[in-house]
Order: sequence, then structure tokens, then C-alpha cells
Amino acid sequence: MTMPIDYYLNIAASGLLTGLVYGLAALGLSVIFGVVRVVNFAHGEMMVAGMYGAVLLGGWFGIDPLLSAPAMAALLFAAGWLLQRGLVNRFVERPEHMQFILLLGIATVLVNAMLMLFGPDARNVQVPYSFDTVEIGSLLLDAVRLRAGAAAVLVAAALFAFFRFSRTGKAIRACADNPLGARVVGLNIDGLYALTFGIGAAVVGVAGALMTLLVDARPQLAPEYTLLSFIIVIVGGLGSLPGALLGGMLIGVSEALAGFLLMPSLKSLFSYGVLIVVLLLRPQGLLGKRS
Repeated sequence: MTMPIDYYLNIAASGLLTGLVYGLAALGLSVIFGVVRVVNFAHGEMMVAGMYGAVLLGGWFGIDPLLSAPAMAALLFAAGWLLQRGLVNRFVERPEHMQFILLLGIATVLVNAMLMLFGPDARNVQVPYSFDTVEIGSLLLDAVRLRAGAAAVLVAAALFAFFRFSRTGKAIRACADNPLGARVVGLNIDGLYALTFGIGAAVVGVAGALMTLLVDARPQLAPEYTLLSFIIVIVGGLGSLPGALLGGMLIGVSEALAGFLLMPSLKSLFSYGVLIVVLLLRPQGLLGKRS
């Protein structure tokens, strides 16, 4: 029996909202790589740390993950700033394999620390609108996904506005475009690198808090989210912030449709398929620039 087109539209819309949260997480990775030129292999671990932070605040104080997101942003910003100033900054000029080993070691420490503190079992946050739906025309959307997606759009818009209009954002963009020229005109490169790493970590902390509305927190998710963010950034275009958001939406829709048409266990296969197609047709990514 053929399904009505509205059914497929609802599945795609649900995937699109999830993809907005994916894209927000990938924005954090893109910001750090685009400026500091260091690939954060502890990205997924930071996201899961944000998830556990939201779970704890929800369990202890009954705080909605949407409201605990600013706290996760502040906490992860401080952690990212300290990590950049204390460790990563010493490896910025070193070969890529040394950066990889450093951040992979940090990721291993983080994921094992979460296993020791929280155990391997999944944890979640109960919100009063868990089973609510919102009707928009012919679409029937989950309230949790709609709120998480809307929050992701607001945070992404604020990040774009920061880099586009603020003096600090313009200084960070100058460091990304020409580090030597930025140093010559008197910009504090090391301080701006630390600020950028903190911003990227804060964004992924918010994404982690929002993700608790969609999935249960488990330490085992960390490598999956690191890999997923890499796929999204490559699909969207390395260093492109709009591209990261677009890539997240594309991956979210493809996973949702694959899970419905085939089986949920094959959704990652479609993510890799999208990656391969994009690399074949447009190697620089959807919104990336040719080098």
C-alpha cells in the first residue's frame, strides 16, 4: 500500500528539526577548525558532557534542558577556554598528528570519566511536553523536536550575528583569514584562539543540552557524535558556518527517511552515502570554497 505524501513530509520535517541540532553541534567544530586550524577530536565527548549536565540539572532541580542550555554553554566555554590556553595552544604550530594524539587523549579521558561517574546506562530528562504534538498545516510535529530545532536556529543566528557584526567577531575572522597580518596589526592571537575554542565548546554544550530532549545520554554516544559532526562539516564545507547548519539538516532528513523506508540501523549508512555523493560531485562541500 502506498503511503500518502503527507506521511513522508512529516518524517522529513522531523528529521529536519533533528538535523538543526546536529548542525548546531557541527557549528562548534567548524568554528574551532575555521579559526584555530585544529580538529577537535574531543568534540563528541564535550557534547555528551553537555547532555549529562542537562540531565543532572533536570534530575536535581527539575530544570528544562532548554533553560539549562545557557549554563551548559557557560560551563563548556570555561572548559574550552582553559583547554586551549593550557594545552592546545602549545600544539597549534606542531604537526597535525601531534594535535590528533593530544585531542584523542583528551577524548579518551573525558569518555572514561563519564563512564566512571555515570555508568554505561542511559539517562534522560522528563519534560511535561514529551508527548505533545504541534499541528502546522498538514504537518504533525513533536513538540520536543520543534522546540529543540527552534532553539538551535536562535543560537546559530546569534553566532552568525556575533561573527558578522561584533568587533570581537571581526577580529576572530581576521585571525582566520590571515594570522600573520592579524598579529602585525596588534591583535592578541593567542587570546582570540582561546576565545574561539571556548565559543566552539559553548555551542556544542548547548547542542548537548538540546539533544537530551531527543535521545538518552550515554557515554558511548561521544565517538558517534564526533564522527557525525565531521561528516556534517565536510558535507557543508570546511570552515563554512552556514554549510555546517545546511549539512546537519541534510543528514537529519536522510537519516529520518532511511530509518523509515528501510530500518533505523541503516541510517548511518545513508549519512556516509550523502558524504560520498557530495565528495564526488562537489569536493569542497556544499557551501565550501575551492582552495
